[in-house]
Amino acid sequence: MNKNIFGEPLIECSKDPLTGFFRNGCCDTDDSDTGMHTVCVIVDEEFLTFSKSVGNDLSTSIPEFGFKGLKSGDKWCLCALRWKEALINGYAPKVLLEATNEKTLEVISIDDLIKNSYTK
Repeated sequence: MNKNIFGEPLIECSKDPLTGFFRNGCCDTDDSDTGMHTVCVIVDEEFLTFSKSVGNDLSTSIPEFGFKGLKSGDKWCLCALRWKEALINGYAPKVLLEATNEKTLEVISIDDLIKNSYTK
């Protein structure tokens, strides 16, 4: 069973849109997930624009893959290195810590995740 960054059971990130490498709503991962889709984020317009500008267009629909495109406010399992790239450039989306996979800690510090956590 995958655990979150606190070593607790990983909670769901999003079923609508359906996210995760395995499209099960969670940021689960294994060795087949070379992109490490492990950071549960809430996207905003600034992040989506930045992401598109660096070649990762998450806002455009791709019907043949069942992808509607993301809009501001959507939750999504983002690749850990994509989140880190956004952080370095000042566009990191907010993180749902309990839904972020502990594998993320291999490339991103827990402090950076906590500083950018979503709070209600």
